[in-house]
Amino acid sequence: MSTTSTEIKTVGKSGQISLGKSFAGKTLRMNRQGDGSILLTPVAMIPESQLWTLQEPHRSAIAKGMAWAAENPPVETDLDELLARRERHAGAKRVRGASE
Repeated sequence: MSTTSTEIKTVGKSGQISLGKSFAGKTLRMNRQGDGSILLTPVAMIPESQLWTLQEPHRSAIAKGMAWAAENPPVETDLDELLARRERHAGAKRVRGASE
C-alpha cells in the first residue's frame, strides 16, 4: 500500500532543492508538465552494453539459469574425478578421429 505526502520545498539560489537522504545517490526522471508542475520519478538506468540481458532469447535463458541455480545448490567438485573424465573424453575423441 503506497502513501502520499506533500512537502513544501524552497529552491535555493543555485536552483537546487534537497529531497532528503532517502534519495541520495538515486537517479530521477524529471517530467515538466504543461501547467508548470514537476514530477520526479526514481528510475534505474541500464548501460547499453547490458541491454541485451533484457531482450529475448537471452532474458528467458537467464531466468532459466537463475531458476536452476536456485534449485541446485553448489557442491564441491572432485578435481581428480573431473580430470579423469576429461582424459576419458579426450581419449574417446582420439579413437573416433583415428578410425575416420
